[in-house]
Amino acid sequence: MSTIQPAGKLHRPASSAILKANPVVAVMRAHHAREYAPVIEALVRGGVRSIELTLSTQGVFEELPRLKERFGPDAEIGVGTITTVDQALQALDCGADYLVTPAMVTAVVSAAVERDIPVFPGGLTPTELLAGWNAGATAVKLFPASAVGIGYVDQLRGPFPEMRIVPSGGIGIDDAPAWIAAGALAVSLGGPLLRDAFSGGSLTELTARASKLSHLVADAVEARAAK
Repeated sequence: MSTIQPAGKLHRPASSAILKANPVVAVMRAHHAREYAPVIEALVRGGVRSIELTLSTQGVFEELPRLKERFGPDAEIGVGTITTVDQALQALDCGADYLVTPAMVTAVVSAAVERDIPVFPGGLTPTELLAGWNAGATAVKLFPASAVGIGYVDQLRGPFPEMRIVPSGGIGIDDAPAWIAAGALAVSLGGPLLRDAFSGGSLTELTARASKLSHLVADAVEARAAK
């Protein structure tokens, strides 16, 4: 029997219209956040409009308001690699559209839920993922997803059918549709999508990769809905 709290007992921030339209999150890691804007522009042109700025990059909090102003409704920009409530509050004060953590941090989830901001806490085991879900997560981030494989999502949906899962870590463009088919709410990609975009690589090619990924995932969503 599932131990998930009954619906209606807990407030849970909803996922955005942008993520529902194209369930792909691009995870951004660069030397400095000043490098983000042209890469985000290339991703948006390819249909990938949910952008996660990681705190392992310098200058995220300084650059986030500028990026929000530049892209407006064309993109949702969240902050990831959050491990403390102070980081979460600073991200929210800077206008983050959502928060992502690499592991379950209860205070971070609570801070987002209180403000009705989508939050995606990380976990790997059923215990970790359930803790995030029961804390009010919009969805839980399965990380690192490549350590357990696509079948893990399908297995989790047995005891936890209502749990929404976003796999992250080691997912490639070509296998992203299989994660959606297994029941994932969305997929999160970094290096396999961005490749050399932050080291002089072609942004035109990045747009092409984003477009390919968007179409593959859209087809997988449609096929799953038809079942």
